[in-house]
Amino acid sequence: MTRPQSKKYPTCYASCSIGWKPEHDLPAKLEAISSAGFDAIELSMPDLISFANRDSTKEVGPNDYETLCEHGKEIDRMCREHQLKILILQPFANFEGWPKGSRERQDAFDRAEGWIRIMEGVGTDMLQVGSSDSPGITTNIDDICDDLTQLADMLSAKGYRMAYENWCWSTHAPDWKEVWRIVERIDRPNVGLCLDTFQSAGGEWADPRTKSGMREDLSQDQIKVRWAESLKKLSATVPPEKIFLLQISDAYRMEPPLQDKRDESGLRVRGQWSHAYRPLLYEGGYLPVIDFTKAVLDTSFTGFLSIEVFDGRQPEKCTGMRSYAERAMKSLQRLLDESEQYYPIRDYD
Repeated sequence: MTRPQSKKYPTCYASCSIGWKPEHDLPAKLEAISSAGFDAIELSMPDLISFANRDSTKEVGPNDYETLCEHGKEIDRMCREHQLKILILQPFANFEGWPKGSRERQDAFDRAEGWIRIMEGVGTDMLQVGSSDSPGITTNIDDICDDLTQLADMLSAKGYRMAYENWCWSTHAPDWKEVWRIVERIDRPNVGLCLDTFQSAGGEWADPRTKSGMREDLSQDQIKVRWAESLKKLSATVPPEKIFLLQISDAYRMEPPLQDKRDESGLRVRGQWSHAYRPLLYEGGYLPVIDFTKAVLDTSFTGFLSIEVFDGRQPEKCTGMRSYAERAMKSLQRLLDESEQYYPIRDYD
């Protein structure tokens, strides 16, 4: 497929992906992200909670939605001052698939109502929903889709959208094909995909438990063929308007490989890899990020390119947030340069 020469991409930076010192609070993060030329942020709920607790006389918890909404309005104001759009609120997790009538399912819908209130406070119209990684949920596709359809309709009543993301350690939807199948079945105009270079390449192509860093349940040739087929299918089948954003990061090859066991919190091994070993592109990773990005661009996608990294080695690699954000922007420019055709990044308007 030949891509138009005139495509341009707005840029975004996940607020959870920068800062490692106590003084690196949300206002400092916004300053660094804005100064590097980004157009928007993904607002992380932990950043909102931390900001709400900064000057509070009481501890503000994740379910104190009234207080979080009030502080969210202040974050909206700060973002406007920095000419930053709040693209999305994230990460809304472990929502779908709980048994009907269960306490967990009631909690999931209560959280959904609370997060929608916060979306109104911060002035964003999009919620990122990660494919659930809870071992206690059903894998029945009808039940999964029913829950997510209800969430989509709750969001639609406010004029809001849902970006559904595959997490490569998910219980029921670890790759893009499975979340796309769910989005197709939901069939709501306000439901689309949040695609992620790490989540797809880190599940379909790579494996942090092996010395090679690649999956070893298949031959290397089989992995390469299946990866190419997956990318070709993505480009040919997913309409560009159904991709709400593309998150970009790489991954370190683990030396030694990670052990195949859950951590103390119960997180699966690929989740552990995701949470601490995802650097900026061109900074020591090894995933086929360019391949996946090309496949997304070949759909005629023109949406946001968003930096979402979780690099536990970040403090030793960078002197400050501003220089790190500038490197992130340069990595996006280089990524586009190395695609089949170069599309200059535009300012968001």
